[in-house]
Amino acid sequence: MEKKDVLQMNGVALAYMGDAIYEVYVRKFLMETGVHRPAQFHHRAKQYVSAKAQAFLWQEMTAAELLSEAEVSIFKRGRNAHTHTKAKNTDAKTYAISTGFEAVLGYLYLTEETARLEEIINWCIAKIGKVDKYDPK
Repeated sequence: MEKKDVLQMNGVALAYMGDAIYEVYVRKFLMETGVHRPAQFHHRAKQYVSAKAQAFLWQEMTAAELLSEAEVSIFKRGRNAHTHTKAKNTDAKTYAISTGFEAVLGYLYLTEETARLEEIINWCIAKIGKVDKYDPK
């Protein structure tokens, strides 16, 4: 897709794609680390892909100044978008932040910025692997 076309998409559409892409990378990572039983797989995957985990990661990426101005702008578009769905197992603010997080990943995927996408996802996977518990504020 052309970058200009992706920039015309709303934040929810970008988040929809970003959610799927992040899930695939996390599943691949877990399979590579030897997780194969469905119950264990689901439990471990949730540690990486839940709205709370994504909000925590956003907070950590912001503190580390990991994202460009353009990526922060895409995040804000996703965060501020009206999702028309109710957050499950979390509050509306955390859900909105996770939508913004996913929008960034969707944007990078659709603009075929694969190296940058993988850099961010690998950073996120490593960050979650280093914490016992995350608490987004």
